[in-house]
Amino acid sequence: MPDETLDPVEVARRVYEAYVRKDRAAIEALIAKDFHFTSPRDNRLDRATYFARCWPNANAIATFDFVHMRQDGEHVFVTYDARMLDGKAFRNSEILSIRAGKLHDAQVFFGWTLPHEAPEGDSITA
Repeated sequence: MPDETLDPVEVARRVYEAYVRKDRAAIEALIAKDFHFTSPRDNRLDRATYFARCWPNANAIATFDFVHMRQDGEHVFVTYDARMLDGKAFRNSEILSIRAGKLHDAQVFFGWTLPHEAPEGDSITA
């Protein structure tokens, strides 16, 4: 059960820890009933759709290594390197809105694969 006295950064950490532990009950307790999720592929998914589409990714996550995690009011800005069980890795940044110990909104900005696909000082051309 979430603790409403927790600061938003600690709530954010617990959300990511639930993914690593594959602990659905823990993350369900942290996500608000009116939660919404947005990413380059998803436009304001509701809570039920988020769990149907996104939560299964927990089965592939090994770790989150936090590069940045900063609070500004009810928002937590997070950049992390995610490591997958198959050895692949990627970097994402997220803006999380956390109120009263619950995650209400997540905006995810996809990053690049690790290591970066382009040589240093160059770009990937499609």
